[in-house]
Amino acid sequence: MKKIYVLIVPLALMLVSCCEQKADIEVEKAQVEAVLDSYIASVEAEDMNLYGQNVAHDPAMVNFGGFGDPIVGWDALKKVMDDQNAALSETKITVSNLAIHVSETGMFAWATCLWNLKAMMGENPIDLPIRCTWILEKRNNGWVIVHFHKSMAATW
Repeated sequence: MKKIYVLIVPLALMLVSCCEQKADIEVEKAQVEAVLDSYIASVEAEDMNLYGQNVAHDPAMVNFGGFGDPIVGWDALKKVMDDQNAALSETKITVSNLAIHVSETGMFAWATCLWNLKAMMGENPIDLPIRCTWILEKRNNGWVIVHFHKSMAATW
């Protein structure tokens, strides 16, 4: 009887692992890119409803903007974005060097890119080169941003 278990258990495990579906990485990458594009569209349009669809509403989530303290939780992030929307107008973001990576299981993704953010702050134009890192998680069959980090290169 023991010999049968020794044979059946490994065979059952092999069968289960062979039946596990692998993610279609290219499809997942396209979906992640669509979320990042939607995020940018929401920032440019100052559309907080669209913004909220792209970002997790987790109270423990921590993000880093280009300036200031860590942004902890959805409520703090929403306030930062409301303040940004009040301060800036005519925002236009151009993306370059986008690289998207998806885990083998298709449940997590991370991306990096460069932004050129142009906007008006009152009467003054601003032009900021921003480095972005994104972490996304697949929830309810859709991707959501669970962390981002934005920074500007130090100038000497």
